[in-house]
Amino acid sequence: MTQPARSATDEAAVRFSAVSKRFGKTLALNEVSLAVRRGEFMTLLGPSGCGKTTLLNLAAGFFSPEGGEILIDGERVNDLPTYNREIGMMFQNYALFPHMTVEGNVAYGLKARHIAKPEIDRRVAEVLGLVKLAGLEDRKPRQLSGGQQQRVALARALVINPTVLLLDEPFSALDKNLRASMQVELREIQRKLGVTTIFVTHDQSEALSLSDRLAVMSEGRIRQLGTPEEIYRRPLERFVASFVGDANVLRGRLERIEGAHAILALGATQVRVPKGSLRGGAVSAPVDLYVRPEHLEVIETSGPCARSGTIVAQIYQGGYVDLFVECTDSSIERLLVRSAGHQAMTRWPIGTKVGLAISTDEGVAFPIA
Repeated sequence: MTQPARSATDEAAVRFSAVSKRFGKTLALNEVSLAVRRGEFMTLLGPSGCGKTTLLNLAAGFFSPEGGEILIDGERVNDLPTYNREIGMMFQNYALFPHMTVEGNVAYGLKARHIAKPEIDRRVAEVLGLVKLAGLEDRKPRQLSGGQQQRVALARALVINPTVLLLDEPFSALDKNLRASMQVELREIQRKLGVTTIFVTHDQSEALSLSDRLAVMSEGRIRQLGTPEEIYRRPLERFVASFVGDANVLRGRLERIEGAHAILALGATQVRVPKGSLRGGAVSAPVDLYVRPEHLEVIETSGPCARSGTIVAQIYQGGYVDLFVECTDSSIERLLVRSAGHQAMTRWPIGTKVGLAISTDEGVAFPIA
């Protein structure tokens, strides 16, 4: 199954320019601008109520913006009805027709477009093979598993050769193992077809594993746009640092700026981090350092410690152990240390007094307001 050639006049398949949307007195989107590149897997990530689903629905044509402009494939679509936008959409509940067979559900969009029957049969067979449903054409949705129903919904969205594929938390109803396998299959299909995809989720690990780029949203705005690595390793503000992945917050002090880095004092140690948001900060000013659990290391209290405390909990996770350390001198009461392997269970039992060292310069610091 191949995607038709698109115009190359604009590298953006979907463009939102200063788009705003209100529901009554609530401002759901506040002048959001975003360009989704052709063939890109773009994820909108954020907590409930952040505006991500509203932005997706505006692209689909279910709502109209109160301000700004939406372009799909270079065409302004603010007032264009959904059925004229050549989009494929997959919902949380799949929205399959219970009285239709698998084949009937998948063919529905093609019949609505008055495609000739031989072409419908060819395209339906091709897409069912792509989503591994060949041989199940005559089954009804109630005769399928949750994963199979999801494949039907995906096939129905893809069979029309959409300009853009819109996915609204499609894995939310699946169990953990099936969810993981479907994520892999979706990404393989998307790469094979090269279809531009906008994916909505509140699941951070899902966003990090699937996306070419992701837009982290909060309170109707995009707070940061970047690759998964950029978002995880170089958050530009506190919300992004705390929302995406686990993070510890340690109170420190700005010692000095050295070129592109800032030197922070934490306990008996100094930590080197990108100066980022500390640019122009006052020497000796307090700062909050955000550190990932895998970048903290448990050491003996006799060593140079960034913090010291007591092991209060252990959680065995198979390939690693989560250790919770209660510190009286931290910005938060407990710090999370992610220790590879299982040896930490016996080496650092609950109740042990320990020190904490920062094993990398991957941290990100923000001034105290």
